[in-house]
Amino acid sequence: GQGYIKPGFSHIFVISAEGGSPRQLTKENYNHRGSLSWSPNGKEIFFSGNLTENWEYDFRNSEIYSVHTITQEIKTFTTQNGPDRQPSVSPNGKYISYLGFDDKVQAYQVSQLTIMDRYGENKRVLSNKLDRSIKRAIWSKDSKGLYILFEDKGKTTLAFMDLNGKISKITDELGGTTLGRPYASGSFSVSNDGKIAFTSGVNSQPSEVAITSLKSKESKVITDLNSDLLDYRSLGEVEEIWYKSSVDGRDIQGWIVYPFEYDKNNKYPIIIENHGGPILNYTANFSAEIQLYAAAGYIVFYPNPRGSTSYGEEFGNLLFNNYPGEDYNDVMDGLDTVIKKGNVDEDRLYVTGGSAGGIMTAWIIGKSNRFKAAVVAKPVMNWISKTLTADNYYGYANSRYPGQPWENFENYWKFSPISLVGNVETPTMVMVGMNDLRTPPSEAKQLYHALKLRKIETVLVEIPEASHGIASRPSNLITKIAHTIAWFDRYK
Repeated sequence: GQGYIKPGFSHIFVISAEGGSPRQLTKENYNHRGSLSWSPNGKEIFFSGNLTENWEYDFRNSEIYSVHTITQEIKTFTTQNGPDRQPSVSPNGKYISYLGFDDKVQAYQVSQLTIMDRYGENKRVLSNKLDRSIKRAIWSKDSKGLYILFEDKGKTTLAFMDLNGKISKITDELGGTTLGRPYASGSFSVSNDGKIAFTSGVNSQPSEVAITSLKSKESKVITDLNSDLLDYRSLGEVEEIWYKSSVDGRDIQGWIVYPFEYDKNNKYPIIIENHGGPILNYTANFSAEIQLYAAAGYIVFYPNPRGSTSYGEEFGNLLFNNYPGEDYNDVMDGLDTVIKKGNVDEDRLYVTGGSAGGIMTAWIIGKSNRFKAAVVAKPVMNWISKTLTADNYYGYANSRYPGQPWENFENYWKFSPISLVGNVETPTMVMVGMNDLRTPPSEAKQLYHALKLRKIETVLVEIPEASHGIASRPSNLITKIAHTIAWFDRYK
């Protein structure tokens, strides 16, 4: 939502803790970004960036550097072709840790935890046996290991990794502040005496602050921020399910949310809610959007099909040059699994999703007429126009599809949901934020205009002043949910 960048570059400054005039340490025409880490003697600051002439086009690459606080000399500590980031100097000053990977140019790669000595030598990957992306790493005060955050099978996990790569799990009860849809997230902080504060997430309430430690591994929630609201609300029960993909027998994870006072003897309409990314993952944490759908009388099913993170690099990379692909089958297999439970009214099937979830929704209604109605939010309809107009244009050529759009037109078109629009018979609401640069309004309008030309029931909802993160403003989140429920209720 930042919009187009203005001329200028990010630089590193220092200022006395007692106040005074800031002093600029970096001066060249490059961006010096990311988290900063001081050397114990206070003479160097470590950071990440891309200080090469081709930085503007070498978008996936960054290195670890240091700048001397007196001489302003910059040293380079990494050279691999990939995103090296989050440098952190150990408390004893012997090691530097960082996250990143050697870029193989594919849709998804796990982010590894690597350490090197104080001078950039003896690099070794600590997390190469984990096959999960490390989100954050914090040194223990004795420098004998790092507290790490990663996502595993839909759960955000906090653990301790020693310098031999041995992992000791602490808790997987983390949640974050993504109150709209149930994305996996979370954060933590470690005190000098080893106490850990973290955001504790459950499906019945937004995250609270909890404390634990590596020794006890027992958690205690120390805040109560939402009881004044939730004590007077009834929420839908959340059930985790696993099922087999009909494509290749892979295990796929998903969740079902039931309406309050759910009666096993009744039949209910169902909403499939597809997640964004697609390189992201849902979890069982609290979701205002999902709970409001359940409160409106719908069963809600949301899966993590192939391409989702937290199941390893191979699973996440199944979308390379194949998106949308068999992730469609994974979603539909999940729907059939829920239907087999016997409480879904098969005449009232609905589907929605935003961003990559909007792509999947548009793809689903282009391949199936099983659904009574659909809401396609902030979609990509045409990979050719998307790649050449969006703010993350660089994320597609080669890393998602081979070549640029003009070099591989047929392939880009083959995976564009607009190519299936001639099959769509489902009444479809199309929704987009008018300040969206990630999936520009022109993408949503392609679907809307095509359906109007085909005389398929459709409506276009334009949310003013909303960027790609529609839910960032509470009123916009309410607008999105209210429109979605109203559209589905119309086709009961």
